[in-house]
Amino acid sequence: MSKFILETFLLPPLSNQAPKEIIILCHGYGGDGKDISVLANGWRRFLPNAVFLCPNAPEVCDVNSKGFQWFNLDSENEDTVLEKSFIAENKLSIFLDEVLKEFKLNPNNMALVGFSQGCMIGLQTVIKKKYTINCLVGYSGKIIHKNHLSQNLISKPKIFLMHGDRDLIVSPVHLLEAKDFFQEHNYKINTKLFKDCEHHIPVEGASAGLKFLKKNLL
Repeated sequence: MSKFILETFLLPPLSNQAPKEIIILCHGYGGDGKDISVLANGWRRFLPNAVFLCPNAPEVCDVNSKGFQWFNLDSENEDTVLEKSFIAENKLSIFLDEVLKEFKLNPNNMALVGFSQGCMIGLQTVIKKKYTINCLVGYSGKIIHKNHLSQNLISKPKIFLMHGDRDLIVSPVHLLEAKDFFQEHNYKINTKLFKDCEHHIPVEGASAGLKFLKKNLL
């Protein structure tokens, strides 16, 4: 296995065959690849030919030295946050290229799943790629900077965004804003709002994400 630009926790296909699908899972603020690999573990038996890659974000988290961040959160200014996000975006973009080359698969065989900050950076990265991956599943995230993204709409993966209606970390309003944004720009977008759900991925959300991946990748 070649070394990727991001430190990565990898779960090989349960089939023990060469992978036919690639699923990348991006963790949230303060987490790491092993954290979000719990989601992959729940999905593996339903996607036995998929390789799951769970990269650590490129920066040590400012508030949790044992975890990682895609960008820091010391500013609420959208332009400042956008500028800081470019470092992680560039590394995640290179990571996608490396993974496709490593497993000798096409972008249509790849999906990205992101939670919270991982959803934010995932959206920004895959939309700006010159090639289109198959699909993206995002939980509890948002578009980092709508004006910037609107000027860099290059690829059109299928998108499924989900959010808890009681999320106090990332407001569910961002789900509605993202839905409007992508519909306005003629993207195929699905959304789901979970009742009585805070800032986490509920069992229903994991099941919905798996169903979406199976429908589009298999």
